[in-house]
Amino acid sequence: MKIQYIDPLEKLGKLLLEVEKPGRYTGGEYGSISRRLFPDEDQAFLRMLIAFPDLYEIGMSNQAFRIIYNRLNKIPGISCDRVFAPAPDFESLLRRQNLPLYGLDTGISLKNLDILMFTLGYELGITGVLAILDLSAIPVFSSGRGGEDPIVIMGGPCVSNPLPYAAFIDAFWIGEAEAGFFELAGELQAMKQAGAGRGELLERICSHPSVWARGKSSAVRAIDAGFASRSPDAAVFPVPSMKTVQHHGAGEILRGCPNGCRFCHAGFWYRPMRQKPGDVVAGEAEAFISQGGYREISLSSLSSGDYVYIGDLVDQLNRNFADRHVSFQLPSLKVSSFSLPLLEKISETRKSGLTFAVETPEESWQLAINKIVSRENVLNILREAKRRGWRGAKFYFMIGLPLGDLPAADGDGQSEETRIVDFIAGLGRSAGMFFNINVGIFVPKPHTPFERAAQITMTEARGKLEYIRSRLKPLGHKVSIPDPLLSAIEGILSRGDERTGELIKTAFDRGCRLDAWTEYCRKDLWEELLVSYKDLTEEILGEKSTEKPLPWNYIKSGVSNSYLENDFSRSISKEITSTCINKCTHPCGICKKDINIVHNTIHHDNLLYENPLPNPEKSPDELAEPPAQAKADRDFSLWRIIFSFSKEGRAVFLSHLSMVEVFSMALLRAGVRVLFTRGFNPLPKLEICAPLSLGISSAGEIAAVDTRDYYAAEDFAAAMNGKLPEGIRIQGADNFFIPGGEKKYSLASRLWGFSYAGDRDTVDMVKAGDEKKYRALRTEPDNGSVFGLKRLSVLAKDPENPDQGRSFFTAFRVLYPISRQNRHYD
Repeated sequence: MKIQYIDPLEKLGKLLLEVEKPGRYTGGEYGSISRRLFPDEDQAFLRMLIAFPDLYEIGMSNQAFRIIYNRLNKIPGISCDRVFAPAPDFESLLRRQNLPLYGLDTGISLKNLDILMFTLGYELGITGVLAILDLSAIPVFSSGRGGEDPIVIMGGPCVSNPLPYAAFIDAFWIGEAEAGFFELAGELQAMKQAGAGRGELLERICSHPSVWARGKSSAVRAIDAGFASRSPDAAVFPVPSMKTVQHHGAGEILRGCPNGCRFCHAGFWYRPMRQKPGDVVAGEAEAFISQGGYREISLSSLSSGDYVYIGDLVDQLNRNFADRHVSFQLPSLKVSSFSLPLLEKISETRKSGLTFAVETPEESWQLAINKIVSRENVLNILREAKRRGWRGAKFYFMIGLPLGDLPAADGDGQSEETRIVDFIAGLGRSAGMFFNINVGIFVPKPHTPFERAAQITMTEARGKLEYIRSRLKPLGHKVSIPDPLLSAIEGILSRGDERTGELIKTAFDRGCRLDAWTEYCRKDLWEELLVSYKDLTEEILGEKSTEKPLPWNYIKSGVSNSYLENDFSRSISKEITSTCINKCTHPCGICKKDINIVHNTIHHDNLLYENPLPNPEKSPDELAEPPAQAKADRDFSLWRIIFSFSKEGRAVFLSHLSMVEVFSMALLRAGVRVLFTRGFNPLPKLEICAPLSLGISSAGEIAAVDTRDYYAAEDFAAAMNGKLPEGIRIQGADNFFIPGGEKKYSLASRLWGFSYAGDRDTVDMVKAGDEKKYRALRTEPDNGSVFGLKRLSVLAKDPENPDQGRSFFTAFRVLYPISRQNRHYD
């Protein structure tokens, strides 16, 4: 079979300017590690690809996606590419051009893969799965695939009930990829090299105990027993060239959760709680910073406050990285009096917010969900936080929890919505604060104590949400509420059986895509479908009888069914279940001989950082001492590196803001210690002189960065060029010393204009104020495209004759004549 590769610049070119954010589809990011195979490698290599069924800026933030991509590409004989769901405009463009969806690293058509993998973290992404398959000319139904089609595998937390998706997927990986999937991939590569075909590979996949497929009676969730003992192995690459939704490095400090909140699917699905040693976390943070260039690191977990090393860890990270203006986030920290000092520590670089996940305000209701957050404790924390400088907080609540019979809001005043309003209004008055309130809708999920509970109807949900919003907003609080329709769809997709597949396919055929996005979700179509499939959806969302087996009984999570039933009984009687610890009083069945809770087993204060990370060595491009002028007035003087760079190829589809982020991260990767702005959110003192429109290439853009220390220009250029994504290269650099008290000119203030490549090998000189008119004259008359236009240089005002343009390097040598003459040009 001939392998088809798609080069988006060659096949689409200027047409990419017709879609929003074309950088989503061009690849070329720093750290891309999958590679195109030569013809003689095709038979030996296993061609894999990990697909995320949502937009690029969501998928590139996903930790599981990055782990799979990085780990598979380390296995000899495997090439693993990546792809994301296209937005409707790009899907339409590919269909018009009769082009398949392709991998971002190699351009391989998904049709030509051996194995296509999906990770599904949110149920509403399933129409994205179908869009990727259909756009790649891969039969949507697994029954329609043959020897020329890839094997389609799906994993992620949503496959804890795989039945709704079973018609579309060949095999489901149940559980954590680190617990056997990569070893299985290695076996499959060896089988392919020995001549095995699709059928044999699929048969081996389905024989794995943690794989479920149609016809199998059960699958056992894979649990990574080595999570707490593995050496640092950060999934850093690739580094996105555009801002993602969660644009930060993510170091997982803890997996699982000890608290046993009865509504929480993740808390039960990722049992048992396992913790990484502090030095491993610090090593992974170092990789995200020095290799990835991230200045924000999220210490991710389901409950950061339960990480036993948290105080020591934050102290160590602040010591190691404060001089590089790196901030750390604890996204799942339960706010308590203990954690306020901790929040202050992680706010040394950027202020962190206070977040209270109360869920439900009444103590008896909290007992029902196994989570206690008392009003008195919250109020005391808020008062202390206000004294320490916090001015507000965020609260999370949930409606529709199975709390017993609750009256309506117009009844005796005990309904959940009235209690939420009273709780927040009282706290606001007592603490003298205004809050951000986020109210969610409870969706009963498989493998939790509430898995048989009914989901609140859309009508009930709308009434409760509107009641809360209408009463809290006039008091000055901000209230965010979800769309009950989307919560209903989530419930149907997470709790359904194989009949749900027909509903999914119909929704896709009618045009449903990217349903989690307000701007893309076809709510009108979904509402029509829920009416058409009313009997099915009401059955799925209704209470499930204990006399009937659940659709997901095929999947063995490790938590016993008897435990879930007993815990639901404790919920009814308002009893607390103990937290997950060694020798717990309520064993759930998850702890086995080789899998146990890792808690207080390797922590010793004097050994946690037995080998603390040293302060990073200076990069080769740094000189130990600045000249005497800078020493004399160090607090007010600075060095400004002005550099020119080219922007070509795939990079022409990166926006100006993306270019700022690209250089900010490359500077950190190259070891350049830059100066920062002051204020709430310090940013590197980096300036790109003149924004360049998408589609226009350039041979000589101008930018500058301020540093406290001197860097040799040639070393700066060499170090940076090794850390930049494809299509961007430093072409020249000069270093200028600006003494304290002397005017510090911005690049924009000295801009004269540009030179452009004209027709017939001429050079056009264009003043800054005339550039828009010039571009209009050079654009294609039929579509106004600027694709193919090339800017040759950015010119500064001549300090001695402002009406003339000249090189920025020359102009700044006139402005700052004491500059050390250390220029570098390619």
